[in-house]
Amino acid sequence: MGPARFNSSVDQKVRFYLTLREEIPKRLSIIISSAVFLLLFGLWGFLSYNGWISEVFLPAPTSVLWASVQLFKERVLLQDVWISNFRILAGFLLAVIVSIPLGILSGNVRVFEAVLDPLVGFVRYMPVPAFIPLVMLYVGIGETAKVLVIFIGTVVQMVIQIADATKQVSANLLKVAFTLGAKPDEIFTKVIWRASLPNIFDILRVNLGWAWTYLLVAELVAANQGLGFRILKAQRFLKTDIIFLYIFLIGLLGIAFDLLFKALHKKFFPWAQEKLKA
Repeated sequence: MGPARFNSSVDQKVRFYLTLREEIPKRLSIIISSAVFLLLFGLWGFLSYNGWISEVFLPAPTSVLWASVQLFKERVLLQDVWISNFRILAGFLLAVIVSIPLGILSGNVRVFEAVLDPLVGFVRYMPVPAFIPLVMLYVGIGETAKVLVIFIGTVVQMVIQIADATKQVSANLLKVAFTLGAKPDEIFTKVIWRASLPNIFDILRVNLGWAWTYLLVAELVAANQGLGFRILKAQRFLKTDIIFLYIFLIGLLGIAFDLLFKALHKKFFPWAQEKLKA
């Protein structure tokens, strides 16, 4: 193969991989993702080990690793991971249970839309930390308060997004179902619900990420354990290595949940995977 033909082949491959929404080999995807993390990790090590940035501002990777070993030996690390996961999942599941029926009703029944839209639109712009004093007043400072903070931070957004997702169900599907004699409850359960389920599942994946962002806020409420609590405590004593460690842990847990949702979405809704052929 001559140089011209080789260059033409490489150019075709590059164009193919950059085509809008075109799939790339899984192996190549893993290589690119790994390269990005290795590059960032290498830059971090280079800056910290050369002493160009103070350890207070940028701890070395080995310092973060040593901090993780120490906290693991003290049984603090696993306890923090467990309690934070419990708070996240409890608040998120509660938000799912409330938001799915409200979102479906708001998106398809005009009476419910008239009731919920102004209320949801009013609450969605309120900062979640503003609710903390009221939450503490109403339910105290126990686990319920932390779960409620995460619930408040995610439920309103999910109601809006699920309502929008159900509105995208084709009107032709509804007409066909009515023509075939479907009852109103069957329209909801067998047409709207099933047609919008892939989008709803994706909405849950995105909002679980938002739930993790509210963890730090939730653990402001008189916590003595948890990933967010440990970050706040380390901040007071300038333990930057622990802050880095727990930020990485939150990121790794978030990626794990995200990959789990994507795998389940691919398994249960293969027909919803959109592909454009070149």
